[in-house]
Amino acid sequence: MAGQARDGAAHDWACFAAQQAAEKALKAVLMSRGEDAWGHTVTALLGVVAPDGAAAEDLVVCAKTLDKHYIPTRYPNGLDAGAPTDFYTRKDSDDAIACAERLIGFARGQVEQRSGG
Repeated sequence: MAGQARDGAAHDWACFAAQQAAEKALKAVLMSRGEDAWGHTVTALLGVVAPDGAAAEDLVVCAKTLDKHYIPTRYPNGLDAGAPTDFYTRKDSDDAIACAERLIGFARGQVEQRSGG
């Protein structure tokens, strides 16, 4: 969805979809472990999946990048003036999608490691 939104120049939605994809991937890791998966903050979820600073710095940066897209991409008053679509660019979309892909890859590795696959 994020790629389709980006390709359609809906960069605010591309960023939100990327955030959602990373959030759901990290929640899938927790659920695969039989743990509760609550909240929407990718950084916090990453901290639960990889506690004690075990996550690589680039993953943490990606999580923080995506967290910035959770509210302002969806709400007309999420920014001081104008609609979200007025502020998001192709670069924002590209960066958010790259971060989501990085976090999804990490999450996939965590699940595969646990399942032996």
